[in-house]
Amino acid sequence: MSMPFYVSPEQLMKDRADYARKGIARGRSVVVLQYDEGIVFATENPSRALHKISEIYDRIAFAAVGKYNEFENLRVAGVRYADLRGYSYDRQDVNARGLANAYAQTLGTVFTTESKPLEVELVVAEVGANPEGDQIYRLSYDGSVADEHGYVAMGGQVDGLVTQLAGAWRAGLTLAEAVRIAVRVLGTQSEGKPRQLPASQLEVAVLERSRPRRAFRRLTGPALDAMLAAPSQVDAPSQADALSPPAPAGPTEPTAPSEADPPTP
Repeated sequence: MSMPFYVSPEQLMKDRADYARKGIARGRSVVVLQYDEGIVFATENPSRALHKISEIYDRIAFAAVGKYNEFENLRVAGVRYADLRGYSYDRQDVNARGLANAYAQTLGTVFTTESKPLEVELVVAEVGANPEGDQIYRLSYDGSVADEHGYVAMGGQVDGLVTQLAGAWRAGLTLAEAVRIAVRVLGTQSEGKPRQLPASQLEVAVLERSRPRRAFRRLTGPALDAMLAAPSQVDAPSQADALSPPAPAGPTEPTAPSEADPPTP
């Protein structure tokens, strides 16, 4: 009689975690940044139909890296959860914390009971009435939840991305500054060689606290091109006029009379 194959629980969990991390690392990175009037999401995504950043509810958005079919199922489940809760109770009762808890339960159950974990990593964000009310939650493949502040990076060479964001992010960024920081970080490859990412290769969206109810908005076309332009290219004429010294006031030196001019008596 052959002995049954045995794997210790510790080794089984480690193998599942390694498998999920490798799948997530192969995906294109997503960067999330707080700015003065909301939260901006950015990722390298040439597809115009398959989105990695999406709206969930009035003031809640979702971003993911990993296998598209897996995080798309989670996105649809989140929309259904939010709609059902808002219909059963009140729209104000739908918040990012409740949605993050629901996602954590699903991810944790799959990780511990199924043979293959979900190869996904998620960010659930909600914009508040002021910057202190913003909520950003990062969820890992095993269901663990982290409450993030300021910035988040997922997928790819995440350690390098976080290091760059830590040095570039500050409180009170404008939207254009936050977009340029996110795109610059995404364009830095693992070996440190920067790439210029055109707007056609990017997926960028924001949660704007000033919008009345549905805060989610995608940035595309000329609006995104203008934000990606360097400040020197956008404001060069006005800055040159502002910095040029004014003409000196007062009398000027008299000019010498021309030889053609008749002498004055």
